[in-house]
Amino acid sequence: MNVWLRHSKIYASDCADCETKEGRLDRIERDIQFLGPITPEQRSKLLEIADKCPVHRTLTAEISIKTRSV
Repeated sequence: MNVWLRHSKIYASDCADCETKEGRLDRIERDIQFLGPITPEQRSKLLEIADKCPVHRTLTAEISIKTRSV
């Protein structure tokens, strides 16, 4: 399997399925290439798993950043 990511900034107003409608948003586009023969069911399951990985869940969740001086 190969995975490619592209990062860009988009205007929130250009994103039909985004909750935020003002300002700019980060957009990450992900392409997944499956190597070797797999069934449509396997492809579907692997894409489902990709959306459940810890990095994907972190990036799609609300993020709170706390800064402290040390």
